[in-house]
Parts: sequence; C-alpha cells; structure tokens
Amino acid sequence: SSFDLHTYSDADFGGYKVDRKSTSGTCQFLGNMLISWFSKKQNSVALSTTEAEYIAAGSCCAQIMWMKQQLLDYGFNFVEVPIRCDNTSDICLGKNPVHHSRTKHIDIRYHFIKDHIEKGDVELVFVPTEEQVADIFTKPLDEQTFSKFRLELGL
Repeated sequence: SSFDLHTYSDADFGGYKVDRKSTSGTCQFLGNMLISWFSKKQNSVALSTTEAEYIAAGSCCAQIMWMKQQLLDYGFNFVEVPIRCDNTSDICLGKNPVHHSRTKHIDIRYHFIKDHIEKGDVELVFVPTEEQVADIFTKPLDEQTFSKFRLELGL
C-alpha cells in the first residue's frame, strides 16, 4: 500500500444530552493502516456545528504535528497532510485568513490550525458524510454503516 499520512476528523454537535458538549473523533492512517485514533468529549460547549467540527480538526492537527515530527526522525517528511472532514464551513473557516465577527466566539487556541494550513503542514479536505470514517467515534450508526467503517479501520 501507499505510505501516505492521512486523517479523518468529525464531531457531533451537542450530542451529550446532560451538558450539550460535543464529541470529537479522529483517526490517523499511514497508508491503509490505522495508527492512531481518539474519541473525546470537548471541553467547552460549541455554539455551532462549525465550531464543534473546527475544534475536532484542531485536535486532529495537533496529533498530526506530533506524528510528522516522529516520522521526520525516521527520515519521512510529509507535506500538507489531508484532514478529511464533512463540514464545508469548517474548511472555509480554516482556509480564510481573516477572522470575522461570526467566528469571534471560537476560542483562539483552536485557530492554530490556520497557521499550519498557511505553512503547508496540513490541509482541510472535504469528504462526504457517507465516507466519513471518524463518524464511528462520534455517534451511533446503523449496522451496515458501522460494519463498513469498522472494516475501513482494519478492525
């Protein structure tokens, strides 16, 4: 298989009924092998789907930056690692260098992903929801979808 680094990032919006916090889910692949994944309740309540997805993408970016450094120690240099997400607003927010009043509520610590996009470390890439493997980490799925994603993860 190929030896490329690619990732999926997803979030459910306000999925936890008690405090309405969202869940982030990401998975990282080297070639077709799953090498890392996580599912975690976000620390703050997101005010929009875009914010929830952006927070998840920021966490995914941090994981990618760590992996890139580890792989660089072994002589592998990756440029513009794709983060596949199914939210076009999230992609536009990450690519737009100007902060708008509509995004002011998003915590500054999550905007570091913009810096890494501008440097060419990562890129946000659209993936249709039915191909969003990270859904398995964020929400309940029907049996067919669950089985499909489980196979794609190599489990």
